[in-house]
Amino acid sequence: MTELADHPAAAPPVEWEMATDMVRRSLPFTPAPVALGAVFHGVDGALSAGFGVVLVLANLVAAGALMVWGAKRSLGVLAGVAVGGFALRLAVLVLVVSLVKDLSWVELVPLGLTVVVAQVGLLWWETRHLSLSLAYPGLKPPLGRS
Repeated sequence: MTELADHPAAAPPVEWEMATDMVRRSLPFTPAPVALGAVFHGVDGALSAGFGVVLVLANLVAAGALMVWGAKRSLGVLAGVAVGGFALRLAVLVLVVSLVKDLSWVELVPLGLTVVVAQVGLLWWETRHLSLSLAYPGLKPPLGRS
């Protein structure tokens, strides 16, 4: 523990592994919100839901990248990035939605539902795949390695 505290760069990029794992696991399910958007709001709903999926996945990747960047600096920077990064990413998300909300293809209901459901759903889903042990601080190892 002291070794990692003294050399934060030696820590494994757990946050990046978690973010990319969530993106990888979500890809087979990305057509579902697009299809639901198409059923209830037509082509614009499908485009809006697809855009929502892209926003959520970009948010997850940005979170992982920011946490890895902060972890390489110090524990204080990591803590600051964890809190400040959340606020920053939320502000960027609101800014992006504000910028596109008046475009002709944007339907706010499928976009908003996709962003909220996908973000919460992916975080919940990922909890099933986390180890959270000192031996494997991030993802659970594949069966047979534990």
